[in-house]
Amino acid sequence: MRIVKAVLALIIFCILAGIGFVYLAPETTTKLAIDAERWRSGLTRKEINLPNGLHYVYLEGGKGEPLILLHGFGANKDNFTRVAKFLTPHYRVIIPDHIGFGESGHPQDADYGAISQAVRIRTLAQALGIRKVHLGGSSMGGHIAMMYAFLYPDETGSLWLLDPGGIWNAPASQLRDIIVKTGENPLMARNEDEFARIFAFVMSDPPFIPRPILDVMAQERIRNYDLEKRIFKDLTAESAEKYITGLKTPTLIVFGDKDRAINPATAGILHQLMPNSEVIMMKGLGHLPMLEAPRQSAEDYLKFRESLDKGKAVS
Repeated sequence: MRIVKAVLALIIFCILAGIGFVYLAPETTTKLAIDAERWRSGLTRKEINLPNGLHYVYLEGGKGEPLILLHGFGANKDNFTRVAKFLTPHYRVIIPDHIGFGESGHPQDADYGAISQAVRIRTLAQALGIRKVHLGGSSMGGHIAMMYAFLYPDETGSLWLLDPGGIWNAPASQLRDIIVKTGENPLMARNEDEFARIFAFVMSDPPFIPRPILDVMAQERIRNYDLEKRIFKDLTAESAEKYITGLKTPTLIVFGDKDRAINPATAGILHQLMPNSEVIMMKGLGHLPMLEAPRQSAEDYLKFRESLDKGKAVS
């Protein structure tokens, strides 16, 4: 009985110590948590200076065919860390911070439209020795991935589009309604409270993150607020529909049916525009399926890629 009590006391002490560490040293706790998540997923942080002067920071891990994963607006490379755990055993996974976000360069006078970002991603791919790539993209990253496939169809093996942006003629989302009615963008943050609301807005089933860690994560967005305003304007200036109509790249379109940022009806529009596509609607999820349900998201993608490989073998 004494041993049981001692073990319980030790467990309680460790829990309280962990909670105390989160609140007393949130920056250190956040770094440790991020590093641990990357380690579990087999990812290593890397950086590169491109010949055009741009500086990219990215995560890389695994072996096999290259798979570049592109995060969404206001996010960074770690949006894909959890799902990468299930992908690095199969592919060489590369997850960059887009120019203008995260630890990559933030040129103030750049064009941040999806086509310009796609051209930059290709320059990065070439610098990493990649000539043909499979692309995955969340939200803005999906928009950029589609433009990459439009510009370089022979260099794009497939697309994995997770609640992608770019179809601005789709039915209005809650996000668009809020922007039209109030002039405020609920995806942007000027302070910690606004960042916490973003987290709740974009996910129906978000992973638990203690508020002190959320507040640390918020600082990147708060510092980038003015640039993000311009980036959002560049992104929404032109719809992707005319570029991807008839695009034959094999494509898996995934949407959370509770997405508030982009109307899930967008999935059907994309499916009609892209003749070699299939749609998965994930029940009860919001805008970021790879964060809300990383294992299921990865399993669906692996099945999609397996079907492509079988098709190649048959042909």
